[in-house]
Amino acid sequence: MKTEFSILQLADPTFARSNDILRNCVHCGFCTATCPTYLELGDERDSPRGRIYLMQQMLESGQPAPASTVQHLDRCLSCFSCMTTCPSGVDYMHLVEHGREYIEETYRRPLTERFLRGILGLVLPRPALFRLSLFGAKLARPMKDLFSGPLKAMLEMAPRSLPPASRLDGKLLHPAGGRRKKRVALMTGCAQKVLAPEINDATIRLLNRHGIEVIIPKAAGCCGALPLHMGKEKQAIPFAHANIRAWERELDGEGLDAIIINTSGCGTTVKDYGELFAHHKDKKLAEAASRVAALACDITEFLSRIELEAPKVKPALKVAYHSACSLQHGQQIRQEPKMLLKKMGFDVRDIPESHICCGSAGTYNLLQPELSARLKARKVANIAKTEPDLVAAGNIGCIAQIASGMDLPVLHTVELIDWVTGGPKPAALKRKT
Repeated sequence: MKTEFSILQLADPTFARSNDILRNCVHCGFCTATCPTYLELGDERDSPRGRIYLMQQMLESGQPAPASTVQHLDRCLSCFSCMTTCPSGVDYMHLVEHGREYIEETYRRPLTERFLRGILGLVLPRPALFRLSLFGAKLARPMKDLFSGPLKAMLEMAPRSLPPASRLDGKLLHPAGGRRKKRVALMTGCAQKVLAPEINDATIRLLNRHGIEVIIPKAAGCCGALPLHMGKEKQAIPFAHANIRAWERELDGEGLDAIIINTSGCGTTVKDYGELFAHHKDKKLAEAASRVAALACDITEFLSRIELEAPKVKPALKVAYHSACSLQHGQQIRQEPKMLLKKMGFDVRDIPESHICCGSAGTYNLLQPELSARLKARKVANIAKTEPDLVAAGNIGCIAQIASGMDLPVLHTVELIDWVTGGPKPAALKRKT
């Protein structure tokens, strides 16, 4: 693709990177075949190729983002299926991040949108505040039909009840069972530790049982993905900075063999910390970011590298494995979760159109509820075709999205592995048996 950025624009490292990305695009259109919004809407402007054209025009112009461009970029899920499909290796992830940041800087959204995005950016990264907001949503839920759009979606997505806070997650050190073989840090997530604390509990139990010491640095928190995906990089940087410093202290202390992440959306972001801080004025921080990013590891990625105990339970269960977009496209991890489940004795079923997003995508199901609902219905229908007993996934957003659309247990992969190798049976399975 031919570009016409000014010399002044190209002096900015972010614009220079976007220029290189745009020049790699050859307009082949392969990306349209795997783009969820294009499949649903059939509009070229809602395809990766169309959005690339829109972003080029917007960035080159140097003018405030047009409302029409904002609309089509807002509809992008950031599922990155296009990156898996692209034969030219176009780095759409970093291009769309730049596009959203540019929109945030130059476009003034309507008041209601600014308010909604501000609330999400404030509440979701902070577990205590998120828990409090869910109690408020529970009280307001009976009045949900008085609202429409995103506000109604928020009330509908709010769970009817919340599990108690994890006792394990509250401890900073979880010693290995027996001789210590490895030492890892665990990122406990934001929404996940409120909505499904059992995921972190299962992760800690499983790792401890296999001789792995788990630490949860007190200063570590939100990865920064949620504000970053809304174009608010300035809000994301402090979150990422705090994590890097917290993990760096552990690296320089007793050391770490890995930074374990069991929420794949967070994993994609942490693995990109090196790029996020590549041009930071603090060169030592940039080096630390790259060091941390290299150690970040999805829980299934890590488990596939160690020797797991033989199954203690024979699970005669058919599992439909849903591959989260951030895992299969963002991190290129596809086979490890399925191989682990098969090794544990589960009958793993591949879901048709497994590359298509379920419609959760961070805050997408709240900001774009109509499109999200269409994608959820599509995903649920494809899952039903496999006639499973339960669904396994590696991301809390996908788990909540799919569970709201079907009457089947939807569990994190690590919960199933923990159970079969000696942990407690997941509560969701107990209710079904």
